[in-house]
Amino acid sequence: MNFLIWILVGAIAGWLADLLFKRFSFSLLTQILLGIIGGLVGGWIFGSTFATGASGFLDRVLTAFVGAVVILGIAALIKGSRRSV
Repeated sequence: MNFLIWILVGAIAGWLADLLFKRFSFSLLTQILLGIIGGLVGGWIFGSTFATGASGFLDRVLTAFVGAVVILGIAALIKGSRRSV
């Protein structure tokens, strides 16, 4: 059951991050993977900053969303720096 929650949270967070960064357009599978990896990154960010874990469903989605936005922001910076070279 926990695995299904990870997929659902990843799908929602990846979709929201994909909406925020309109210049990237990802498939559903990529959005799910982005959200799951974003959950790990967001958990690390919030865990090291606030020393608390996400307890509710919306907390998990927000954490994964923040992590996914960080990942997409780094990707946008890398992609943008390649264009100027």
